[in-house]
Amino acid sequence: MKALIALLAAFALSGCSTLYSQPEVEMSHTPVVNLPSVQSQTVQNGSIYQAASYRPLFEDYRARLVGDTLTVSIVEKVSATQTSTSELSKSGSLAAGVTALPGIAPNSFGRASAAASSDNTNKGKGSNQNTNDFSGTITAVVTAVLPNGHLMISGEKQIGVNHNVDVLRFSGQVDPRAIGSGNVVPSASVANVRIEQRGRGNVSNAHAVGWLSRFFLNLAPS
Repeated sequence: MKALIALLAAFALSGCSTLYSQPEVEMSHTPVVNLPSVQSQTVQNGSIYQAASYRPLFEDYRARLVGDTLTVSIVEKVSATQTSTSELSKSGSLAAGVTALPGIAPNSFGRASAAASSDNTNKGKGSNQNTNDFSGTITAVVTAVLPNGHLMISGEKQIGVNHNVDVLRFSGQVDPRAIGSGNVVPSASVANVRIEQRGRGNVSNAHAVGWLSRFFLNLAPS
């Protein structure tokens, strides 16, 4: 019996250590981008200028090759509003009576009458509003160059403070003509944008719905 209690206690302690493990920043780097191989150009003349080793003295640096970095200014604001109003009104009336019958005195039908009326009114009004605002800055890496010159970029940022980790991921397709000075491009000029922001730790767990609450929510009628 004592051995069984000790085994259950050890199992409970191991379960607690697993359930309440502290989140940590993933220190392993993302896979290195494989740069395309460049064939070495041999010198064909004695000129001072050589295309193989040319580097301009003055250049406004902008990402254009695989492996280059690009700063993305994330400014995403989406707002949607929907309003619906409906009104239905219907009314009706009915009256019937008997005034005379052959062989019966007319004064016998003083109360032989019937009347009915109906009135139905239905009003409905609904409003739905959704607003999302996301801002930030992330530096992404050019992972591929499309045949039309557009750049495929991808970047990730992880910040861990007091056992709380915030993860930000960004990817998309950039037209080099949209890159401004300082090698910065706004997220509104990036096509096929994928943005993910999530957290791990006590702060995110406080906003999460527990498994027991999710169980009863699944049983509750919608």
